Amino acid sequence: MTSFSTFTLITGPEIFLAEREVSRQIAATQAQYPEARLVKASAASLTPAELEQMSGTDLFSSSTIACITGAEKAPRELDNHLISIAGNLPDNLALIISHAGGREGKALLDKLTPLASRVLKHPVLKPRDLPEFVRTEGRDLGRTIAPAAARGLVDAIGQDTRSLAAAIAQLLADSEEEPISAVSVSQYFAGMATMTQYAVSDDILAGRVSDAIVKMRWALSTGVAHPKITAALASSLRQVGTYLSLSAKKNKVQADEIGIPEWKMKSFIPVARAWSPSTVASAIKAVSVADAQVKGASANADYALERLIIRLAHLRRSSNSNQ
Repeated sequence: MTSFSTFTLITGPEIFLAEREVSRQIAATQAQYPEARLVKASAASLTPAELEQMSGTDLFSSSTIACITGAEKAPRELDNHLISIAGNLPDNLALIISHAGGREGKALLDKLTPLASRVLKHPVLKPRDLPEFVRTEGRDLGRTIAPAAARGLVDAIGQDTRSLAAAIAQLLADSEEEPISAVSVSQYFAGMATMTQYAVSDDILAGRVSDAIVKMRWALSTGVAHPKITAALASSLRQVGTYLSLSAKKNKVQADEIGIPEWKMKSFIPVARAWSPSTVASAIKAVSVADAQVKGASANADYALERLIIRLAHLRRSSNSNQ
């Protein structure tokens, strides 16, 4: 049994994985010390007095698991109190703190890190890492997912780790195949890609206007938020712009340099070459306007997206006519 008096620091902007790590650490500590009371709080709304209270004990418990999430949002007057408690842990306290990293609250993170018994990092996963993430999720659930199946699942679901984890759990619960094959993923998630913002973005950039509008309407009807579609478009256009800029300077552009998985390069290159730097810049501006519209500037968010799709199609055609 490990010592109860421990400080675990969980860092990184991969929100879903960080949240899950917090839950795992709480569960592991409770399993070893079932008599301990659990107190959770968001750092953003925590006061020094409340922090002192939650890090103590009560009449019914001799030990406390104190979990503080979102430390990057902590009021500055809380910093010294957090550092003091983390650096002088009482024997009856197990402290768990999560911090998203980045510039916000960096000074606090820098001071907490050397005080931690354990630092568990969850950086944002790169596109190339997502298939391995899928396979690891499968192994954690006692199953095997073939490499091609993992890539197919990422293509179908997208790059959001929370959505991928949910899809994996659903697939494995419904399938007894071992290992899970690419054919099974294709059959199980048939049509799923038409529900994602990434598929809408892919169709728009490739000039498949009718398909893009159909998929956009279907995505919205299945719960995809309007801003997710504009965000996916902005991301894809930036990737195209990066490719065009790099390809003008050298012969071979690597997938890592533009932020896409290696297996997508073959289909990505002809799509990117159908655009020009100037039309990409104009398209990003159009997406920015549409993003504001779907967030409240327009009375009809659906219409704003359809108008954006048509505008981007015109820009793409103008790229081709000028080449």
